[in-house]
Amino acid sequence: MDYGVTSMTAPLRRVAVRPPARACDFASAHWGQPLDVDLLLDQHAEFARLLQRLGADVVELPALEGLPDSCFVYDPVFVVADGAIALRSAKAARVGEGERLAADLAQAGVPTIAQLAGDATADGGDMFWFDDTTLAVGRSYRTNAAAVAQLEEILRPRGIRVAVYDVPHDQGPEWCLHLMSVVSPVRDDLAVVYERLAPVAMLQDLRRRGVELVAVPEEDWLTLGGNVLAVAPGVAVIASGNDATAELLAARGCDVHVYEASEITKGEGGPTCLTRPILRRS
Repeated sequence: MDYGVTSMTAPLRRVAVRPPARACDFASAHWGQPLDVDLLLDQHAEFARLLQRLGADVVELPALEGLPDSCFVYDPVFVVADGAIALRSAKAARVGEGERLAADLAQAGVPTIAQLAGDATADGGDMFWFDDTTLAVGRSYRTNAAAVAQLEEILRPRGIRVAVYDVPHDQGPEWCLHLMSVVSPVRDDLAVVYERLAPVAMLQDLRRRGVELVAVPEEDWLTLGGNVLAVAPGVAVIASGNDATAELLAARGCDVHVYEASEITKGEGGPTCLTRPILRRS
């Protein structure tokens, strides 16, 4: 199969990206202003080229006019070993993205195996793989208890346990604090964390698994230093403006690649947010 994901750090073989659309009300979706849309599109295109240079088969999806956050394709759908789970956004500006992304992935050969229903809302940014049988899920303003319960029902027959952690209030429901805002696995034994807002139980579980935690320096927090994409074990992609975090990773033997992100970061999304991994396999 040319799809299937049960890891955050196994080599990224195939990945979907979606360029930002021009005809969007970015300000209403809380993008920082002023925003240079031409530069935003250029930075996204260069990010996609970087993924290609690092060995990923990049599937570029069509832009979605009127949906300013749709370039952050990690959130609307979550891919597991046998296909995609369509999620439902709690953010008004993102309603409908799950169905659109699931349809695009189906065109790329990834079947939809389940979808959230009723009052369940969830973002992929609240989910990351501990290992191939354990999915960490953050209960947050974006991912509610109903979604957690439905995910448990979907994943249990597939032999996957859900580990739930409560995400702090931080700046409240209008802003985006996902679980993956504060943690990014880089290797099986290494993760970047922003400890001040990280759930204590999650930090304890990571340490119990023998994972070394690299603390994001305070000066890198607002530029999304806590959001790092592993394209292979120890091969990290990070947004510009996070030199201190990049140096900490390099000191631990990581191969760090930086992309220009002055405009992309205004949407509160880092390199993980910009990708929907389709296939990760050693």
